[in-house]
Amino acid sequence: MTDVPAYVPPKVWTWNKENGGQFASINRPIAGATHDKELPVGKHPLQLYSLATPNGVKVTVMLEELLALGHKGAEYDAWLIKIGNGDQFGSGFVDINPNSKIPALMDRSGPEPIRVFESASILFYLAEKFGGAFLPKEIKARTDTMSWLFWQMGSAPYLGGGFGHFYAYAPFKIEYAIDRFAMEVKRQLDVLDRRLADNEYLAGKEYTIADMAVWPWYGALAKGLVYGAGEFLSVQDYKNVQRWTDQIAQRPAVKRGRMVNRVSGDPSSQLHERHDAGDFETKTQDKVEAAKTA
Repeated sequence: MTDVPAYVPPKVWTWNKENGGQFASINRPIAGATHDKELPVGKHPLQLYSLATPNGVKVTVMLEELLALGHKGAEYDAWLIKIGNGDQFGSGFVDINPNSKIPALMDRSGPEPIRVFESASILFYLAEKFGGAFLPKEIKARTDTMSWLFWQMGSAPYLGGGFGHFYAYAPFKIEYAIDRFAMEVKRQLDVLDRRLADNEYLAGKEYTIADMAVWPWYGALAKGLVYGAGEFLSVQDYKNVQRWTDQIAQRPAVKRGRMVNRVSGDPSSQLHERHDAGDFETKTQDKVEAAKTA
């Protein structure tokens, strides 16, 4: 650490476009649209604009779980938002989410469209819209569900924007920053592991929106699928998190939800857009590419 030059903050911060690592091209200190672009609208009342990051996966898993329960009104169109290209700064997207983050949802089932942004808000909105699905009615379990849902919203920035950024994306390694956030992420994994030692799911016996919120972040971390940090964080030591992660991963709706708006990995696991349940069989990226060369 003695080789790191001392940084003395200026009296007034100014934006250095060259700073910021891998995502410097899309990060900026102001909000609002950068260009005019209307969003497409499909045939279903629910229109999702997203990408299969952990936050995006939360919502596609929820929608697929609702459909698996028989809620036909949960049919949806999922449109791909390429955040690396700055799609989230288009005027149509900003109209739905002024914070320019995926996922964003428009519900056109009523007399006036309703916009919903922030992943936890979307999960809660959909749970209420469909009769309390995946949201326990009993007060203790319901409160536990909401507590763990908001735990995820408060904790994941330390995992993603903190540990993930400095470990995997920063333009150079800073020991202090990596150590600081690695310590916090391991503490979070221990929090989860202790909770899951005596509970099948985060809210107790029931699978809820809390599990849907936490699993895409910490389940992926537990399997070494994000940041290439599984060995570094000794994720295999969190046995209860591993059990819970594997259990949720086996759910058919979760398998489908992970595929929607995915643009990386095995082409057969990528469904860039989803407009019908049959798309999982006919429009995955391997089949799209094969059709182009046929």
